[in-house]
Amino acid sequence: MEMICVIVKQLTQDLSPEEIKKSGFDKYYVDHTLGVWPVAAGGIPQTSLEFQSKGDPVTDLFEDMAAEQKARTTYDNILRLVKDPEVCDPIRFLREREIVHFQRFGEALRMVTDRLDANNFYAFNPAFEAR
Repeated sequence: MEMICVIVKQLTQDLSPEEIKKSGFDKYYVDHTLGVWPVAAGGIPQTSLEFQSKGDPVTDLFEDMAAEQKARTTYDNILRLVKDPEVCDPIRFLREREIVHFQRFGEALRMVTDRLDANNFYAFNPAFEAR
């Protein structure tokens, strides 16, 4: 998040009011000036709803893996649209980190599922007893 915020700040810090209007950045500017406010490309602000936790290691690791893939896809899309090397280089770095994180979460998932009861076909949390 810090790297993305720095990129946004660097790209916007010297914009004139005319450039802000022309770029369509004016509505954002009215609310946040040039401050960084985490928001999706579609304008939806980031909330805790993007983060899920069920307390079940299998469920939570799948959620973590999905989040890494969503971030990687976002970075892929940015790289398709942006050609500025000062933006693309750190985005490529972040994209590579998402791939590594996905792999590590996958390894953790494998370790968790390897330790589950072999008869546990649905790979649910054996610590939870449904009654």
